[in-house]
Amino acid sequence: MAVCHALVAEDKKADKDGFKAIFDGKTLTGWEEMPAAAAKAWTAVDGVIVGEGDKGRTYLVYENKELADFELKLNYRFPGKGNSGVSVRASKDETGRRYFQSYHADLGDVGSGKQVLGAWDFHVPGRKEHACLRGDRLVIDVNDNSTVTKIDGAVTESDISKNGWNAVHLIVKGNSFMFFINGKPASEFTEHLPENKRLQKGMIQLQLHDPRMVVQYKDIQLKIIK
Repeated sequence: MAVCHALVAEDKKADKDGFKAIFDGKTLTGWEEMPAAAAKAWTAVDGVIVGEGDKGRTYLVYENKELADFELKLNYRFPGKGNSGVSVRASKDETGRRYFQSYHADLGDVGSGKQVLGAWDFHVPGRKEHACLRGDRLVIDVNDNSTVTKIDGAVTESDISKNGWNAVHLIVKGNSFMFFINGKPASEFTEHLPENKRLQKGMIQLQLHDPRMVVQYKDIQLKIIK
């Protein structure tokens, strides 16, 4: 699955394939920091969203908070070390264990390992936190048991720029979740649990996980499937 790297090419593709830019490149209009930090941890600078971990462990949340099925494309960069990612179908965690429950497409600096960079995480209270590492295809059965196989041609660390820009493409549709980095599959999972045990809809969130880290995002585009 090809991922466009040039901004001009991406803009043309947006018109044809139904993607819409959800970051205007200048402001954080349409986005909200949750929970709000004492100092703003997220800013828009020269066409880039910048998250600074020293200002708070927070999420930057897109304004449509009831998204179910969609595709998301963006570019990200870590100038140094860091842990971030994109949470999907996120909602308030009523147990208080975390701020939010979600499925999380994990991103970290090159060197953070396959359990972080390119993995799916399960932040869902009352459920197993299945391992779906970079290179894994995970299937969860109706009883919350898992089977893992390896993805042929999965992205590797050598395919990912250490301090440069990398492209992410997420496809969230029904019970299927696919994660690509630089046009190659990173990880994917399918869950066959009853609907009342699955996350059905919620927020898209950019994460700030660690102190003393910086993460950057740009060219964020969304296509709502339904």
